[in-house]
Amino acid sequence: MYSIGLDIGSSSVKVAIVKIATGECMITLHEPDTEMEIHAPEKGWAEQDPTLWWEYTCKAIQRALKETQIDATDIQSIGIAYQMHGLVLVDHKGAVLRNSIIWCDSRAVAIGHEAYEQLGVQKCTNQLLNTPGNFTASKLKWVKDNEPNVYNAIYKYMLPGDYIAYKLSGIIHTTKNGLSEGILWDYKNHALADVLLEHYDIDKHLTPTLTENFTLQSKVNTKASEETGLNVGTVIRYRAGDQPNNALSLGVFESGQAALTGGTSGVIYAVTEQSTFKEIQRVNQFAHANYSSETPTVGRLLNINGAGIQYRWLLNNTKASSYEEMNTKAATIAIGADGLVLLPFGNGAERMFHNRIIGTHIKNLDLNRHQDAHLYRAALEGIAFSFVYGMELLKEDHTEIHTLRAGNDNLFRSEIFGITIATLIGQPIEIYNTTGAVGAARAASLKDHDFTSFSKQIVSNDHITTYTPSQNTSLYKEAYQHWKKEVEHTLKNN
Repeated sequence: MYSIGLDIGSSSVKVAIVKIATGECMITLHEPDTEMEIHAPEKGWAEQDPTLWWEYTCKAIQRALKETQIDATDIQSIGIAYQMHGLVLVDHKGAVLRNSIIWCDSRAVAIGHEAYEQLGVQKCTNQLLNTPGNFTASKLKWVKDNEPNVYNAIYKYMLPGDYIAYKLSGIIHTTKNGLSEGILWDYKNHALADVLLEHYDIDKHLTPTLTENFTLQSKVNTKASEETGLNVGTVIRYRAGDQPNNALSLGVFESGQAALTGGTSGVIYAVTEQSTFKEIQRVNQFAHANYSSETPTVGRLLNINGAGIQYRWLLNNTKASSYEEMNTKAATIAIGADGLVLLPFGNGAERMFHNRIIGTHIKNLDLNRHQDAHLYRAALEGIAFSFVYGMELLKEDHTEIHTLRAGNDNLFRSEIFGITIATLIGQPIEIYNTTGAVGAARAASLKDHDFTSFSKQIVSNDHITTYTPSQNTSLYKEAYQHWKKEVEHTLKNN
């Protein structure tokens, strides 16, 4: 018997099928072949059409079943991971009312700031564990203020994963984890965050009903069966945002463990049992995949919007044919990129800089000395330095990290990137051969909330290498301090 995992990203939809008994991955694939388009009708905006997510979900599931020749009746359960913080709006018929305002959209920054000032530090700290920020609730408030005809037609608002679960089952649900991503969860009262909805004058009945994770949430209906090839009645048992799900995929459940992601954006996701936090503006706290009122495990998420997208930009706008070629060329350049510094913050507002939009900066470029290889090295180092900067921020806020894990994809395929971080923080980074879709598939068949055994299976089956700190720390530290000075100068003068 098998379970299937979906990962609804902003670049593509990924699908994985795993054996329930062993967790062995039978196939992973994605749709479409090229990255999905992100619409930016205004500066700082980012939107996608949710119906395209569903279209590619159907295609990916059909391909996975066809290529494995697995009978749909042998698929026992479904898990869903998805891009966090997105806003999907549907009417009473379930029709999408507008494009989804996705995670990297910055239009609601001012709304969140104003709400923080008016609600006050105490309510935000004690109940929301966050500032309202540029998250789903604030995006919904933006729609209310700027698109009243759309707002008045809303039946329910959803997260991207809720929408895909709805398309599979015809039932609209959300989870505590999902609400926490939108700053819509009240941790003090373990309930919907009425305090923020009332402040925004948003009807709380627009919120979907709650369902629990690792239980029967809903089942595939006839229409979805026809469109995906899945069997009618296949059970949906799990959903989580991509970063909590990434941590789950790496077996990260306990305080002191952290999952790193080096995709389009960069993420440090540190699991903790802390209950009070000083940094609620630059670092965000979300209900982890194993969160409950009895075990309120929180994931501290520090996001770096400008990460892998910077490396992708270089791939698209230089003569490099692949990331592998870029990594090889970067390795020919010494630590510090011969003085060239790249600040990779060109993908909207950066929360760790108080939601400022400071852009990408290439500094100290010498047209007589520096070549494309220097740019590649400076980019890898600049993104790695951003991670280190974020970890220093977490440490200053008393969040201890003793275990670091990452998947064997995107930026973590680069030794330069991995070793730079490991060296500067003085800790190894464990690399695992898993993906978010694989993790979601495994989570869909998790039994009895046995997270310890689940984690041990991942460690024993998926670990492939470890980036260990270099003995030559002085050059890394010198390059990092140089980079930090450029960041501070840019922040001061921007």
